[in-house]
Amino acid sequence: MTTTTPRVGKERRRRGGVLGNTGLYVAVSVAALLFLLPFYLIVRNSLSTDPEITGENWKILPSFQWSNVSELFDDQTVQFGRSLWNSTLVAVLMTVGTLLVCSLAGYGLARIPYKHANKVFYAVLATLMVPTAVTFVPSFVLVSSLGWVDTYRGLIIPGLFSGFTCFLFRQYFLGFPKELEEAARVDGLGYWGAYWRIVVPNSLNFFAAIATITFISGWNAFLWPLVIGQDPSSWTVQVALSSFMTNQTVNFHLIFMATAISILPLVFVFLFLQRWLVQGIAQTGIKG
Repeated sequence: MTTTTPRVGKERRRRGGVLGNTGLYVAVSVAALLFLLPFYLIVRNSLSTDPEITGENWKILPSFQWSNVSELFDDQTVQFGRSLWNSTLVAVLMTVGTLLVCSLAGYGLARIPYKHANKVFYAVLATLMVPTAVTFVPSFVLVSSLGWVDTYRGLIIPGLFSGFTCFLFRQYFLGFPKELEEAARVDGLGYWGAYWRIVVPNSLNFFAAIATITFISGWNAFLWPLVIGQDPSSWTVQVALSSFMTNQTVNFHLIFMATAISILPLVFVFLFLQRWLVQGIAQTGIKG
């Protein structure tokens, strides 16, 4: 009796573990399918005609209308190829500029001794409490007075600084090992040399995480590019997407095809940098 009871207990625990793992796999599979469903609908509808998208006889597989791709890029009223280039240039330059400006600001607030450093930091945090709608009109008036409407400068420069990104960099640099910087100063490097030659090479994971978030944000921006890019030649991809839907007509197959193409860069960026994204966020130094 004493020998059988432990075996029965072990058998029950083993069965409970198997059932628990099976339930977990089923839940994860269902969640994955629900997550992939919108992407399937985008791809399916992008390769279909408008009657197939809106008709009653809905089919799982599309009719593979590859001509939708050429129709999209041949449309001279939208210039979708130009908008892809605009979004790529804006997102890349905004990412590089934000990394440079915000990392320097965060490093200065974290490392350079200055009696008003905390006051400056609190002022930066105060900007996070100001709604974007409050600063939208003054920003547009300023950009318009500088003649930056329909220019890359108007699309990029106003978004180079982010108070939240500066905050993240400061929190990260506060946890960066001071011993490495002190060794650099012994070798004759100043703050700039220590930042560029010691801090940045040892913080690539965090920089990659911030770059991913910034690139996605810049690519998905809509309202500011809509106001600044008034000429079709300066539209970004998000503004071009909205042009397929008017009061008179809605080109469903072009909307879905443009959407499918526009999300491809985000998918590639996220898949390439997802490992650094998780590691970088974990290294911000923010305490729960």
